[in-house]
Amino acid sequence: MTIAPRGKWRDKEIRIRVAGRDHRESATPADTRDEADTEHPVVYVLDDDPRVRRALGRLLRTAGHSVELFSSAVELLGSLADDRPGCLVSDLRLPEMNGLDLFAMLRMAGHRLPIVFITGYGDVPTSVKAMKFGAVDFLTKPVDEDELLVAVTRALRRDARTRRLVAEIQEARERFALLTPREREVFTLVVKGTLNKQIAGQLGTTEQTVKVHRGRVMQKMGVASLAQLVHLSERLDERTERLTDPLTGRLVEE
Repeated sequence: MTIAPRGKWRDKEIRIRVAGRDHRESATPADTRDEADTEHPVVYVLDDDPRVRRALGRLLRTAGHSVELFSSAVELLGSLADDRPGCLVSDLRLPEMNGLDLFAMLRMAGHRLPIVFITGYGDVPTSVKAMKFGAVDFLTKPVDEDELLVAVTRALRRDARTRRLVAEIQEARERFALLTPREREVFTLVVKGTLNKQIAGQLGTTEQTVKVHRGRVMQKMGVASLAQLVHLSERLDERTERLTDPLTGRLVEE
């Protein structure tokens, strides 16, 4: 199945082929949102052409994705109040603004949703700019269904990885906040590879006391080995806002 640009649709109905069968759907408005599930990723679809929008929605739902459809950038921006995992499939040319401007607005508002752009007016400079901004993919209409599904899968994986890293940093910070001032001192020296005897000398205490503090640090940080403690220390040194570029939303590590 290909999803055609404007002008290639029938006026009254749309015919799409799914799993070897023809399905006809009226062009009248339909429900645009699946039942809310804040844990399951959602694919947001933004296109001002209702026929293209519904065709994309049907394809993605058939592939097992939860989908929400939007006809305008303003509608989308007003509906992203929560931090639900997912990605955005958006037309590049929109009535209120172009897709790259929308991309920038989402990032400035703190939304890290990966974006797959689709357009009937693709050109090399624009596609290069979109990818430089951090778009997962840039597809031209008529969109090949397999290419779109692969791009959406890649976008959802990127989103999951970003969220996992952010969650690790948040957990590390919460655990570190449980440490007493002395335990934090011990923590800092331990992750640097300082021996208990040396820590005791630097802090003016006994080696046995250092062992007690070290045990409490390991317990409160929820780790069983020095390697795990060092890993948490690295997460503490990171900043959530540095995990992703403020404009592109891409992981800095990528």
